[in-house]
Amino acid sequence: MSALIQGVRALPGMPSFTSLVTVVLLAAMLLIGGSMYEGFLSLQVMLNLLIDNAFLLVIAIGMGFVILSGGIDLSVGAVLALATMVSAWLLQVAHWPPMAVIGAVLLGGALFGGGMGAIIHVFRLQPFIVTLAGMFLARGLCYLISIESITIEDPLFVAMSQTQLPFLGGFLSPGAVIALLMLALAVWLGHFSAFGRAVYAVGGNEQSAAMMGLSVGRTKILVYAFSGFCAALAGVLFSFYMLSGYGLHAQGTELDAIAAVVIGGTLLTGGYGYVAGALSGVLVLGTIQTLIAFDGTLSSWWTKIVIGALLFVFCVVQRVMAFKSKS
Repeated sequence: MSALIQGVRALPGMPSFTSLVTVVLLAAMLLIGGSMYEGFLSLQVMLNLLIDNAFLLVIAIGMGFVILSGGIDLSVGAVLALATMVSAWLLQVAHWPPMAVIGAVLLGGALFGGGMGAIIHVFRLQPFIVTLAGMFLARGLCYLISIESITIEDPLFVAMSQTQLPFLGGFLSPGAVIALLMLALAVWLGHFSAFGRAVYAVGGNEQSAAMMGLSVGRTKILVYAFSGFCAALAGVLFSFYMLSGYGLHAQGTELDAIAAVVIGGTLLTGGYGYVAGALSGVLVLGTIQTLIAFDGTLSSWWTKIVIGALLFVFCVVQRVMAFKSKS
């Protein structure tokens, strides 16, 4: 059975091709930026890509597992915002210890995601609809806590926001280090664990996975629980970054995460892709933002325009290659 599952993951060359294209695209963008703008390729500018997008990388990791399983999770941006609101309220109003707050938020995110996964499996509902409902629910809960932004003044959160960890002559934030560690854990889960093999098998063909004796329901619930956990962790990192909780935080982040995963080489239909592709996808999005910031004359909306065009191209390429692999 293990060999069959491995085969499901390894059949087409599409993910490796699109992942390679992403890396080449990233390198080209960096070279263009370096030739146009002085200091663009400096070490700290490159490290800032990780610092500024650490929360997005963590969300994209969770989204990657969901898409690999053949699903989608539209609630992650709202769960991130809810995590910031709960963290801020527990710290500033309820006066909980910061580690207890972080633990409660992460557990809550996992339970929220796992609940959506259970509903999707038990009632055979479309993930799009269930997670859309989860998005509205999480955003609404934010405003039940407060309609205003809540400033975080806890010493631990402030220290995490201000700490600079030396790295190769530059520095990384604690949030960026946590995101990279989370990526390493996700790569192991996705490619070297029974859970990861089950995710690929379910995403490749759910009926075949069930016939092989895999627990499809358990896998789906765990995938969405992991996505909820990642969204909550991203909320904690965003709280470090912004030092506030607010119901309007991270609007549209779920779409950025989907874009990063697809640009990183994962098929939207599920079953094929690489977990580490989330990093290259996030770096591409961050590089686009940095290029526009260095230019100084373009509207920030050009970021969305370029990302949309890239996403369209990658989806078309995936579809064309899928047809060729079947013929």
